[in-house]
Amino acid sequence: MIDRRTFISLLATAAVAPRPSFAQGTPGKAALYSSVGPVLTHYDVDVEAAALTKRASVTLPANVQYAWPHASGRYLYVASSSSAPGTGPAGTEHHVSAFRIDPASGALTPHGNPIRLPTRPIHITTDIPSRHVLVAFNNPSALRVYRINDDATLGEEAQQRGPLDAGIYGHQVRVTASNRLAIFVARGNDPAGGKPEDPGALKVFNYKDGLLTNGVSIAPNGGYGFGPRHLDFHPTQPWAYVSLERENKLDMFKLEGDTLAAAPAFRKETLAEPNNKKSRQAAGTVHVHPSGRFVYGVNRADTTTEFEGRKVFVGGENTLAVYSIDPSSGEPTPIQHVDTRGIHCRTFHIDPSGRMLVAAHIMGLAVRDGAAVRDVPACMSVFRVGADGKLDYARKYDIDTGGKLMFWMGMVKL
Repeated sequence: MIDRRTFISLLATAAVAPRPSFAQGTPGKAALYSSVGPVLTHYDVDVEAAALTKRASVTLPANVQYAWPHASGRYLYVASSSSAPGTGPAGTEHHVSAFRIDPASGALTPHGNPIRLPTRPIHITTDIPSRHVLVAFNNPSALRVYRINDDATLGEEAQQRGPLDAGIYGHQVRVTASNRLAIFVARGNDPAGGKPEDPGALKVFNYKDGLLTNGVSIAPNGGYGFGPRHLDFHPTQPWAYVSLERENKLDMFKLEGDTLAAAPAFRKETLAEPNNKKSRQAAGTVHVHPSGRFVYGVNRADTTTEFEGRKVFVGGENTLAVYSIDPSSGEPTPIQHVDTRGIHCRTFHIDPSGRMLVAAHIMGLAVRDGAAVRDVPACMSVFRVGADGKLDYARKYDIDTGGKLMFWMGMVKL
């Protein structure tokens, strides 16, 4: 079955058969959008040159959190919030805004009025036909659904029939290709300050026409030592790949009819040196390649220490992990770890043709370089994707964030 994959994979809706080269990938242009605080900037994408060209920007009501395109590719829904990331101070401004995407240029134009949300939205998606927007909230953990009107503007909330089990610290929601299941990723929390670990889970809901019904809760070992952050679906097989943020692992779960298997079929390390951690490591976003032959995950580190009066990076893996996928079993096998060329890559995306990957880093940080200290700015790093799935660094674009966070980045096929 064809599944709509996390953001960029929605954009390449036909499965790409294995071939000697990706040069015959999906034709057409793509647009990249990247946020700094409340400002969302459009970039032209040149896949052949592995290059980006900055265009115009739009400003959201608050800091951008995540975005997702309409199934038509003509509209973009953007979540924003004035709350701090994580469990930081709560803000008062929380919205989802709709934008029209110019099919020729990729320029964004406001489309209808933003809708207000009760708390910080950490992730959004639409159902498969884009008749509803599903919004994940982290603190408190919750899942809500809002109607999309016939003209693609945002409508009222779809009131649920009863309370929903959203676990602890929601981080993502996805809808399966059948449009009958919504999987809510509840990360849980590390033990801290004398507070014990909060268990994580994958909350599986039955879904129909905007209405959710509690289904199974997938929580191996009761959710302890299981901190899922992000998942993506294989484009042609019933496989879901899940990053475990707190454990630095990549799990593969099988979709079994209209539910998810109770335990992963495979578990792999995300770090190149899992026994040599220099600081706190956190696995992040995961994306399956449009061909279904590879899966990519990211490792993040940004712990600092004092050095000559400055906060400097203590070291750690800021890398993209590349896995080949066994076409029969779905097992991921690591084939490459590549430096992202920045600090804390929160989001990355693959262009719809599968030939270019862009990694966005949320902030700059000082690092020691021998006896000296140098600044590594926030940046977007561009990689070419080879026929073997491996990444080849092309260039990076340093971004002046003015002390704000480059929190989200993604691509849309025009």
